[in-house]
Amino acid sequence: MRGRTRLAAAGLATATMAAGLVPAQSVQAQSVQNRAAIRWTACAGDGLPAGTRCGTIDVPLDWAHPGGRTTTLSLARLPATDPARRIGSVLHVPGGPGSSGIEDITRAAGDLAALRERFDLVAYDPRNTGLTAKLPESCARPAATTLTEPRDRAEYDAQAAAIAAAVRACRAEDRSGLYGRLDSVSVARDMEAIRAALGERRLSFMANSYGGVPAAAYLRLFPGRVRAMYLDGVIDHTAGWADQYLLAHRELERTFGRFIDWCAATAACALHGEDAGKVWRDLTARADRSPIPVVSERSGRGALTGSHLRWFGFAADPGPGDSRWLAFAEAVDRARHGDGSGFADAALGNARAWTMPFALGMTCDDDRGLHGYEEYVRVRREAREISPNLGGAPFEQLACSGWPWPAANPSRPLPADGLPPLLGMGTWGDFAMTESLVLRVPGSAAVRYDGPGHVLYLSGNRCAIGHATRYLTDLTLPPPGAVCRPGD
Repeated sequence: MRGRTRLAAAGLATATMAAGLVPAQSVQAQSVQNRAAIRWTACAGDGLPAGTRCGTIDVPLDWAHPGGRTTTLSLARLPATDPARRIGSVLHVPGGPGSSGIEDITRAAGDLAALRERFDLVAYDPRNTGLTAKLPESCARPAATTLTEPRDRAEYDAQAAAIAAAVRACRAEDRSGLYGRLDSVSVARDMEAIRAALGERRLSFMANSYGGVPAAAYLRLFPGRVRAMYLDGVIDHTAGWADQYLLAHRELERTFGRFIDWCAATAACALHGEDAGKVWRDLTARADRSPIPVVSERSGRGALTGSHLRWFGFAADPGPGDSRWLAFAEAVDRARHGDGSGFADAALGNARAWTMPFALGMTCDDDRGLHGYEEYVRVRREAREISPNLGGAPFEQLACSGWPWPAANPSRPLPADGLPPLLGMGTWGDFAMTESLVLRVPGSAAVRYDGPGHVLYLSGNRCAIGHATRYLTDLTLPPPGAVCRPGD
């Protein structure tokens, strides 16, 4: 497990760079960035809009040794449709982590047509894209049969030790050199290499979901290179993962309250006429005492604890025609009678996937883990107080509890000055976290979408895209308290 002393040492090194006291290796890294070149070709047969150019760029595998081995990133550029009025480029920073920015921009190109009039839209696949094909097979092997919520220190330490052994084995077998270099600081330096290769003095950005973590790293490292940054459904990495988990659960509990009200008013809800919240709490408490045996088509046999249900059972987005909430209520009704099949695939699959070393390699180096058993106990207790229906141990942070190396990208503040105002956007589930980040930069604004969902500009939301387009084009921010509503 990671110690506070090693984390502090890593934080000191990165804080020195953010403060402008740039070590010699950063000067060398900058010279590599300036020499980088993108090799553009036509994108025949890729299904991208007409005129799109595809390219690659080689960046250092390890930015601490910029003259060493390299890794290749794929890019796509949709040229501005009004070149006489072109402002520059907008770089799309995808989430996931591990999502393909090229696939994102292919799907969203039509919805972003107004933005594309004045900008080249540039997308890329980060170094963490497609890891199952880049890393050894052992890196996709779960470290544990299932992630569980430890009942005491001994269980916590045993689970952490199993995770540490798995990630060490993955790194030892990795011949690519990529494992252990998937942190968001490395991704941010890749983004800077792209900016330099595009020839843009300052770059504009659109980042979403986990893409907000490398976006925040870029803000720290290269504040003078940011023209504008639009952040959609991101987490505030500056505040620490534990605090963000608790903040998210305040919003999640409110959404569960909406489900309870919906069920009370909807005859088709399988729990209609009952206290749906009490039924759910009774089910999860009973499953904590006596897990529900299930068989998953994807994940085999297992047993669902109350933690698994709270982690993976509830769908915050009701879905088209309330289909997800209808399915959730039916699954709860069946589970209380001993049939947990409605939760099996999602719960068992996620509880195992989050112990796969390749998944941990994309997040744990961003300081996502718990800093010991005491923090685990505190966060679990506070989450249960904040969210009686869904609170408990933070599963993603719990999965990182065994990360055996200092975090390459520890949580820390943004620069005190030198950044332009940012624009944030968020839904029921992610507005509070997005607002937490963007309002740390003076003059910034955050727009709340009064509805469910995640990543509005990639979902075709006209109100969000309108705000983003005006901001990125004219640097015009909406007034404080601006709200988008379904149908806007």
